[in-house]
Amino acid sequence: MDANYNLKAKIKGGQIPSGVVQVSGAKNSATKLLAAALISDEEIVLQNYPTELVDANYKIDFIQKLGGKIDKLSKEEELIINSTNFENRELDSYNYLFRTTYLLVPGLLKKSGEAMIPYPGGCKIGHRGYDLHISAWESFGAIVTEKENYIHVTIDGKLKGTEIDFPISTIGGTETALICGSIAEGKTIIKNAYISPEVNDLISFLKMMGVNIKVIGSSYIEIEGKQYLRGGCYKVMPDRIEAITWIVYGILSGGSILVKDIPFSTLEIPLIHLREMGISIYRNDNNVYIDGSVIDNESIQPFELATGTYPGIISDMQPFFVLLALHASGRSRVYDYRYPERIKYCEELSKMYNNSIVAKHGEIVISGSVDAKPIANNVVSTDLRGSMALLIGALLASGESEISGIDMALRGYNKLEEKLKGLGVVIELIN
Repeated sequence: MDANYNLKAKIKGGQIPSGVVQVSGAKNSATKLLAAALISDEEIVLQNYPTELVDANYKIDFIQKLGGKIDKLSKEEELIINSTNFENRELDSYNYLFRTTYLLVPGLLKKSGEAMIPYPGGCKIGHRGYDLHISAWESFGAIVTEKENYIHVTIDGKLKGTEIDFPISTIGGTETALICGSIAEGKTIIKNAYISPEVNDLISFLKMMGVNIKVIGSSYIEIEGKQYLRGGCYKVMPDRIEAITWIVYGILSGGSILVKDIPFSTLEIPLIHLREMGISIYRNDNNVYIDGSVIDNESIQPFELATGTYPGIISDMQPFFVLLALHASGRSRVYDYRYPERIKYCEELSKMYNNSIVAKHGEIVISGSVDAKPIANNVVSTDLRGSMALLIGALLASGESEISGIDMALRGYNKLEEKLKGLGVVIELIN
């Protein structure tokens, strides 16, 4: 699967959604659990797996090329993973799009003593280097060589337990250290770990396989590695970013949507912000119901917020709060200091909203209006979440829009076209 974004979407605006949408398993957990499953010595079944996720299928394709056996049950949303024959092999091409290539290294080192993996792909939203992964591998005793088309990692014997103190809070680095520490000899200590809900999901999964992991506070982890790891069944957590996406679409669409399987415990701060904007959501233990009555006094209040680490509003949610701001009664500001270059989509979205967005490094100023009615336009996707924001904008617009590179949205939203159809909303995909 080569890395190309050449799919377009034609979208007729003004379609009013009505129906039920089910939140899928979390993209930012599922693809990591799949990589971690490769260190198991027995069969793994991942339930609630987003089987039609483009990112997941890139990784499945790559794993199968290296001998891993993966049965995908789309209807049941399950993966059955057998890594008995998973091994390092030199491939004709390393042009792969998925960003978490680095998490395949532990499984390959355990099975083959070496790993040749593509350089990380993903959305171009600023510097997202892999130096922390290289530093972690080397701390465990591996030798890392950067080749022209791939990263080559080798180990003499087994990984050795170590102590890692990350210079910055890093999800990817924490995940690398967790999976490597699970197969390393002895104890591994991770300091300044970033324990997001998805990292917690990974920790629970590794514990299920038999790894002894102790978490102290919010950033300290101890791991006792195991040489033999058992199999089992594990259910992927629901996707908190997808949940926010459907909630925001429901608020702005004028329709009526029941969003099922919301991971409320991971969304406390974002939902507080919605309440402070004058949005009252009807909910029970797992679901929310959204219709036109959720906006108090028929007016979203303008706001200021800064994205940050969990439990706050994370950067991946930023475009959806910008969408809300466009329909608020005044000027709002959104700050993103963690990924300050995540503003490219703003220029495209602003084409639909009469240039109502002014974005600069780390700061987005939005001139909202309760009467805002986006105008159909031809726009270009710049990143995964920005692409989904463009899709929502196009659905709210008057007229027909065309979005180039809609593949980006499909990377992160499982069965997106099918779920929209379930709400009575049709989009046309064109190669």
